[in-house]
Amino acid sequence: MTYKIGQIIEGKVTGIQPYGAFISLDEQTQGLIHVSEIQSGYTKNINDVIKIGEDVKVQVIDIDEYSQKISLSRRTLEKNYTPNRIRRKRYFTNKNKKIGFDSIEKELPKWIDEALTRLHHANARK
Repeated sequence: MTYKIGQIIEGKVTGIQPYGAFISLDEQTQGLIHVSEIQSGYTKNINDVIKIGEDVKVQVIDIDEYSQKISLSRRTLEKNYTPNRIRRKRYFTNKNKKIGFDSIEKELPKWIDEALTRLHHANARK
């Protein structure tokens, strides 16, 4: 059978790896659902979503012309989109200390003096 991008087909899960699930489309053809295409949102463990031997409905999202590898998706067939959970913003410093640019402001005159001294010595050598 010849597959086309956008085609929706039934397949059987034949293997699961941390990066995705292998789906048998027919006797000779297998495709891969990448972990990001298993479902919308974040998938921590593929085994929690699908099982080996399970029949799944998938959509062909890409076919590599050179290697004939077929990329599949379950996520594109979902009616309701589940966005990734909101991640908290991470700070390099403690945001409660309200330091801001004060530390740079205090050090800047010293850095300028050091740079001018180096330039003066470099010019003196010439």
